[in-house]
Amino acid sequence: MDMQLLWTGLGWPLLRLLFFVSLGLFVANLIEALNWTHAVARVAAPLVRAARLKDISGASFSLAFFSGVSANTMLAENYDKGNLTRRELILSNLFNSLPTYFLHLPTMFFITLPFIGSAAVVYVGLTLLAAVVRTGTIVLWGRLTMPEQEQGCVPCRLQEQGATSFRNALKKSWQRFLARIRRIVLYTAPIYTLVFLLNHYGWFDAFQDWMAHALDGVPILPPQAMGIVVFHVAAEFTAGLAAAGALLQGGGLGVREIVLALLVGNVLSTPMRAFRHQFPYYAGIFRPRVAVQLIVFNQVLRAASILLVGAVYYLAG
Repeated sequence: MDMQLLWTGLGWPLLRLLFFVSLGLFVANLIEALNWTHAVARVAAPLVRAARLKDISGASFSLAFFSGVSANTMLAENYDKGNLTRRELILSNLFNSLPTYFLHLPTMFFITLPFIGSAAVVYVGLTLLAAVVRTGTIVLWGRLTMPEQEQGCVPCRLQEQGATSFRNALKKSWQRFLARIRRIVLYTAPIYTLVFLLNHYGWFDAFQDWMAHALDGVPILPPQAMGIVVFHVAAEFTAGLAAAGALLQGGGLGVREIVLALLVGNVLSTPMRAFRHQFPYYAGIFRPRVAVQLIVFNQVLRAASILLVGAVYYLAG
């Protein structure tokens, strides 16, 4: 392993990750300090009441539209202070699925559109529906399992974080940023390095190759579509899109088969993507054990929701 590989494979990607996490955290802190999340908080409030969650959860939900890191940091801080139980932390984190999805929605749509054209609208629409289903599930889950909460005030929680002027907001944002970024860097850098080493020495490739070859076929998909699934699992998302685009343009598969193949690949690639991309920064916000638990709940619910909307789409066709 030479210095060039260390820089291109580890140094630069890690610096880029930390830069964008830092930028997102600071901007979200500034938005939080300036109380710009109040409009979203008004939308979150009835959902929070319906789910019997605390107003802290609603404030985190509002922040998640701007920064997932900042939203999760708010939950972690309140959990450490004893303001949230473990169950409330899990439900609140899962509750943020919809705003977190909206953060990535523009990127996902404009990546998929050039590859698969009109099929991108269907695919992105179904994944958006899956995010709505996840949030609805959490509202119902909270309603059935959580005790009645006292009437809270989500905007008030955000107001507590606010400042009276832009200068004060900037100062407060910087202080919060410094307090939060230390822990993120302390945990994210070594875990990201470990993931890089595992990837470099073939652990991920071996597992993904095994998973790809273990797929003898999925009953709902024609044989041609299995190439999309294999590329999605064994490589990156864009590799699956490239294969899908080629088959769609060549007339080998229709929109329906392309969308179903991408949904199947999305589900099957979930475990490795979660560990490689989500765990490094989650462990910088929550305690590692709690981070693993939250990721498992997130990914199981995510996979189940995608399978559900995929099954409805398959049966409707």
